[in-house]
Amino acid sequence: MRKFRFLLIGLGLFISLIMAGCGGKQEASSSDKAVAPEKIVAKFSHVTATGTPKGLAAEKFADLVKEKTNGQVEIEVFPSGQLFGDKDEFEALQANNVQFIAPSAGKLISFDPRFQIGDMPFLFKNNQGASKFWDSEKGQELLQSLESQGMIGLTAWPNGMRQIMNSKKEIKSPEDLKGLKFRIPAGGVLVDIFQTLGAGTSSIAFSEVYPALQQKVVDGTIASFDNIENEKYEEVLKYLTIANMNSLAYVVIVNKEFWDGLPADTREIVKECMTEATAYERELADQLDEESLAKLKQKINVYELTEQDHQAFVKSMEPVWAKYESVVGKDLIDAVVELNR
Repeated sequence: MRKFRFLLIGLGLFISLIMAGCGGKQEASSSDKAVAPEKIVAKFSHVTATGTPKGLAAEKFADLVKEKTNGQVEIEVFPSGQLFGDKDEFEALQANNVQFIAPSAGKLISFDPRFQIGDMPFLFKNNQGASKFWDSEKGQELLQSLESQGMIGLTAWPNGMRQIMNSKKEIKSPEDLKGLKFRIPAGGVLVDIFQTLGAGTSSIAFSEVYPALQQKVVDGTIASFDNIENEKYEEVLKYLTIANMNSLAYVVIVNKEFWDGLPADTREIVKECMTEATAYERELADQLDEESLAKLKQKINVYELTEQDHQAFVKSMEPVWAKYESVVGKDLIDAVVELNR
C-alpha cells in the first residue's frame, strides 16, 4: 500500500513537471511575439492656401515626419480653413481636436499681449530680422509663455512684410490713408496704427477677406506679396504700396498634452523635422515674395515708399510706439532693434 502511494505521488510530480514545461514553452512563445507600436496620427490645421510658404512647409513637415518615423507618425494637413477657421482653431487645439496650428502671431495677443511684437510698425526690416528675433532667447521665451494655456510654441515661420493694398487710391503718405477702411487679422496695435492714420479697421477672418474686399465691406487690407498673389487680391484691389509696415509671422503651436505624450525618442524626431521644415519655409518665403512681387507689378499699380516717405510714416507712428512699449515690453523691442541693425 505504501509503495502504491509513493508510486502515485511520483506519477503526479512527473505529470506536473511535464505540464509546467509545456506551459513554460507556451509563455515563452507568447512573449517572443513583438507587439507593433500603435500608429500616431495628428492633425495640422491652418487657414492659408496650399501653395503659400506656410501651406508648403506644413506639407514638408508632414512628409519628413512620415519618412523619419518610418510611417509610425502621420501628420494630416488641412489647409484653407477646411477644419477650423481663425476664430475657433485655438479652442480646437486646446481641446486636442487638432494637434498643430500655425496662426499669425497677432492672433495670440489674448494669451499674451507681447505677441503684438510683430505688428509693431516699422520695427522689423525684413524676414531675416524677424527670424533672428524668434530664434533668439527673448523670442523663445515668448513662445514658451503659451505652456500655461495647454499649448507649446515650437517656432515661427516669417512670411514676408505686410504691405498696404486698397481699391481707391495710391498711398504715398500717412495722410493718404485718411477715411479708408482696412481689414486687419486682429485688434490691438493694428487698430491703433490705422486710427492714428485716420483710417478705420475691421477684424475679418482670413478665409473671408476676398469676399469682403469684393463686396466693398472694406477698402483694403495689409498682407505679404505672396498672400496677395495667392489670394488673388489684385482682382478686387487696384493699388499696392510697398511699405514694409510690419512683420507677418506664423507661430507653429502644438497641443501640450499630445506633445508631452509622445515617446521621448519620437518627440525628438518630430522636433528635428520641424526644424528642417522651418528652414525650408523661411527660404521659400523670401523666394516666393520676390516672385509674387514681380507678377503683381504686371497686374496692378505698385508704388514703393521712398526713404523720405518711409520717414514720414515712422514719424507718424511715434504715438503707437509710446503706447505699446510697456505692453509689448521694452526688452523685446530693444532685442528686435539690436538684431535688425
